[in-house]
Amino acid sequence: MRYFLLFASFFLLIGCGNDTTQAKKDPDPKEEPAEKQPVFGIVIHGGAGTILKKNMTDSMEAAYKVVLEEAIRRGHEILRNGGTAMEAVTKTINVMEDSPLFNAGKGAVFTHEETNELDASVMDGATLNAGAVAGVTRVQNPIDLALAVMNNSPHVMLSGKGAENFAEEVDIELVDPSYFYTERRFQSLQKLKKIEKDRHISAVFEDPFIKDSKFGTVGCVALDKNGNLAAGTSTGGMTNKRWNRIGDAPIIGAGTYANNATCAVSSTGWGEYFIRAMVAHDISAMMEYKGVSLKEAASEVIQKKVPDLGGNGGIVAIDKEGNIAMEFNTAGMYRAHMNAEGELTIGIYKEE
Repeated sequence: MRYFLLFASFFLLIGCGNDTTQAKKDPDPKEEPAEKQPVFGIVIHGGAGTILKKNMTDSMEAAYKVVLEEAIRRGHEILRNGGTAMEAVTKTINVMEDSPLFNAGKGAVFTHEETNELDASVMDGATLNAGAVAGVTRVQNPIDLALAVMNNSPHVMLSGKGAENFAEEVDIELVDPSYFYTERRFQSLQKLKKIEKDRHISAVFEDPFIKDSKFGTVGCVALDKNGNLAAGTSTGGMTNKRWNRIGDAPIIGAGTYANNATCAVSSTGWGEYFIRAMVAHDISAMMEYKGVSLKEAASEVIQKKVPDLGGNGGIVAIDKEGNIAMEFNTAGMYRAHMNAEGELTIGIYKEE
């Protein structure tokens, strides 16, 4: 009897040991998998056109890259710290508006009347809310006024004096128009005027310098950690423009578009054609209705639809998954991208 009890105890111990070992091997059903890191990203442009390395000094190229990097890092930091896509977009564009290198804010080009008329727009992909301003002459950072129109008015677009009156009401900083004077832009206008005077009007728009006078503009698109998209665009428009001409930059669907269901887009190019092609919205619509990728949609619109009309330029875009597009059909486009890992890409020329 004693031996039986000893053997029974021995087998019971072995059984318990095996159960314990097995329990250690089996995963805890309550244990959750490692949390997936949120996707976010930001893309910017500083204008497209005949940007050739042979025409660019090393110092000028370096100067553009410094501002592009400063701008995109400003927005990326906001996103990394959990800020909104809209805040990242506007603060990033502020950097480029404050630089005389780009055709927006401080570096805006001149009209035929030797004034500066600025346009800008923003769009929120979560709500499809938007704000825009056109033809303002005293607003230091037009993108901020576009945001104020979206957030603090019942309207989408304000223009001219009315927009500036609204700016005063919402405490947007106004400056004397002389703030926007830069010698480089002024001389570009004088050169265009001379070409117009020396040539027959029908030949004017065939001049390469005049063609490039249509390009400029800065823009930004972003995806934040909450999955929200936003887009913004700011510009001084076209050198030598007349009659209060307005391009695509302040027009929702042409120069700017954002929709959480698809993507966020900011355009730069010959505005008349980007308006007619409704470039920014068209890219989103192709994704939504045809189910194509951002890359496919951007390529179709920029490499086929716009050139078929006779226009050129480019876009930057980001979709709801963080995929990006920096598509253009010109010789170059100032551009930069940063992803959630903080990897930075900066480009100027087509071959980069």
